[in-house]
Amino acid sequence: MADTIARYHRLIGDKTWFLTGTDEHGQKVEKEAEKNRVDPEEFVDKIAAEDKKEWASLNISYDRFIRTTDPDHKKFAQEAYLRAKKNGDIYLGKYEGLYCEGCEAFLAESDLKSGVCIFHPNKKPLKIVEKNYFFRLSKYQDWLEKYIEENPDFVQPEAKRKEVLSFVKSGLTDFSVSRQGVKWGIPVPDDLRQTIYVWFDALLNYLTYGLEEKCWPANVHVLGKDNQRFHAVYWPAILKSLGYELPKTILVHDFFSLNGQKISKSLGNIIRPSELVKKYTTDGVRYYLLRFGPLNNDVDITFEKVAESYNADLANGLGNLIARVAKLAEKSNFEFRPTSEEILKNVGQELEKYQVDKAIENLWKYISDTDKHINLNEPWTKKGNELKEILNYLIKQIRAISYNLQPFLPETAEKIQKQFAGPKIKSEAPLFPRI
Repeated sequence: MADTIARYHRLIGDKTWFLTGTDEHGQKVEKEAEKNRVDPEEFVDKIAAEDKKEWASLNISYDRFIRTTDPDHKKFAQEAYLRAKKNGDIYLGKYEGLYCEGCEAFLAESDLKSGVCIFHPNKKPLKIVEKNYFFRLSKYQDWLEKYIEENPDFVQPEAKRKEVLSFVKSGLTDFSVSRQGVKWGIPVPDDLRQTIYVWFDALLNYLTYGLEEKCWPANVHVLGKDNQRFHAVYWPAILKSLGYELPKTILVHDFFSLNGQKISKSLGNIIRPSELVKKYTTDGVRYYLLRFGPLNNDVDITFEKVAESYNADLANGLGNLIARVAKLAEKSNFEFRPTSEEILKNVGQELEKYQVDKAIENLWKYISDTDKHINLNEPWTKKGNELKEILNYLIKQIRAISYNLQPFLPETAEKIQKQFAGPKIKSEAPLFPRI
């Protein structure tokens, strides 16, 4: 989603910065590194390298892959901590309660279901008592409630905005911004016995990058629903304390399950994008995730569903259309003059609203309508000007399709654009061989 949004804005000429990366500090990382008998830094270096390989397999066009272990981020996180404290928003207190290592989050009893975290049901919450530094989240209760109510685009989709607003209205309590006894993290600059809490640290990476590139505030943060509270409640309050503008939109998506089961390390049913790409190609996987992914509700993924969408929409749909028109043009020795293309209105309008699934659905309707035009007009039975007119129309349609495909399926778009660059067209190998 984030990559498609970034590619779209580059395509229409907007100056675009696209950030992704890894948040690498905290108790969970420290314990996993210890369990694997490696230094935490070595442990996170390996994970970051693996993440980059996965993003490369999906052709993700980020401008920076930031790591919270990067020196510029460490420096900025400590400066931000001191500024919030100077502004009277950080104080020393005592935390006594529950902590989920999976979320790296402090939990209330109301956050649990059957005594466990809803996002990590296989991890029992820890009961901890420790002296921490706290952020005065409660101070921003009225301001945040009013802001969310008056800015309906701040959290999207609407169902998620209502969830966040309900949480805020239930009453905000101050939260810890440091941990005691956790060595793997950024030290609290004026109390080296403590480390900065992973979420206070991690959220600041947007500013580390955004201020450096003079591209703050961000238009949109794209994230999973397990992170919405941190981004839509904690983050705006932190920004308000530090004196920075808020991001314009927090775009929250839901989860995939696999064959009806929650995807988790403990169940051993992890799917890596690179594994799917080997079988269904980069653009085959991108298409499935963008059109059928969990943008508004949880979605169950199966290999059969990916294969079905690949064969029906890509091999038999787009791929077959390109092959048919190329063959007709080649056979008739047809020549044409290329024209400039632009984003289709019903594709651009949906992408402006971050409705990626609707945008690609509209584009596929355009593909389907072009295919129907061929069947209706039967160009293989036509000659002379009549054939020329039909081919001119079809090639114009295909060039528009390839232009609009660029944010979604960039490799495929490039192949089609090269094939239909003109003045003549030749048949090529199938874009998506059937599986």
